[in-house]
Amino acid sequence: MGDVAVGARSGHDGEEHRGRPVEANSPTPGGAVTSGNEAGAAQDAAADGEPPVDGAAGRRDSAPGPKKPRSFWKELPILIGIALVLALLIKTFLVQAFSIPSDSMQNTLQQGDRVLVDKLTPWFGSEPERGEVVVFHDPDNWLAGEPTPTANAVQKVLSWIGLMPSAEEKDLIKRVVGVGGDTVECKNTGPLLVNGKALNEPYVYPGNTPCSMDDQGGQFKVKIPKGYLWVMGDHRQNSRDSRYNQSDKNHGMVPVDKVVGRAIVKAWPINRWGTLPIPDTFDQSGLDQRSSGAASLSVAPEGVALVGVLPVAVWRRRRAAASRTR
Repeated sequence: MGDVAVGARSGHDGEEHRGRPVEANSPTPGGAVTSGNEAGAAQDAAADGEPPVDGAAGRRDSAPGPKKPRSFWKELPILIGIALVLALLIKTFLVQAFSIPSDSMQNTLQQGDRVLVDKLTPWFGSEPERGEVVVFHDPDNWLAGEPTPTANAVQKVLSWIGLMPSAEEKDLIKRVVGVGGDTVECKNTGPLLVNGKALNEPYVYPGNTPCSMDDQGGQFKVKIPKGYLWVMGDHRQNSRDSRYNQSDKNHGMVPVDKVVGRAIVKAWPINRWGTLPIPDTFDQSGLDQRSSGAASLSVAPEGVALVGVLPVAVWRRRRAAASRTR
C-alpha cells in the first residue's frame, strides 16, 4: 500500500490542525473558560485599539480616575478655623496687640498707637529689666474711676483672637525704671536717681521735668523689694504711675507676676512703626547692683530658648536633605 497523506481542512470547529484537535473552549490562565468566539472578539478589540474585555466579569478593565479635589468653598471654613486656632495660640503664648488709651507715654507712644507685646519671654523665667516698656494688669485699682469702653461684636471677636485688647481687661503701660533691689529717688525736678546714678532721659516728654515738684508723690525715695517693679510714664507730668499710688497695698510697686509682657514694636499706624529698645542710659556702669548670679539668671532664658530651638532646626535640615535625595 502506498503512503497515506492526511490533509488539513480549515474553517470548521473541532477539525484537526497539524495533527492535533483544536478544542472549542480552552481554559484561560485564571481558570475561566474562553470560547472561540470570545477570543476572536478580544483580538478584534485589540486591533481596534480598545481595552480588552474581562471574560470573567464581562467588563472592560479600567484604572480608578484621579480623586476630585475639594472645592474652595468647602475648604474655606477649615482654613478659617485653623487661622483662628493659630491666632489664639499666638495671643496666649507668644504676642498680643494692645492699644494705647492715654497720653501718659508720650512722645514714645501716642494715644491710639498699637503695640505688640512679647508674652513668650516670661514663660522662660525672664523678668522685666530697667528701661523696658511693659504692659501689666492693674495691680491695685490704679484705674479706679476710669470709664470702661463698651465693645461691639466685631471688637469682641478681634480681641478674642488677639488683634485688639479686650474691653474688660484693665491693663496699663509704663516704663520700668527700677527692679528688685534698686533704690529710686526723685529730688526737686530731677534728674531721676537709680542706685545713686543720675539718668539722662531723652524719652521724657518735651517740657516735662524728670521729677515733679508736688507733695502727692512726686518727691520720693523708695527701696524696691525682690519681685516688684517701679514704673513711670514718659509724660512725667501726665502719668498716674508708681509715684501716685504709694498708698495702695503694694506701695505703688507692680508685682512682677502682674506683667503681661514687654512692648517690643509699634505696629500701627504704619507711619509710626518702630521698635521699642532699652535706652542707653540704663547701660551706664555702676547702675546694676545685683549679684553676678542674679545677672546670669537674666541671661539663662535666652540660653534655654536657644537649646530648645536647636533640635528643631537640626530636624528640619535633615528632613529637607532626605526629601532631596528621594
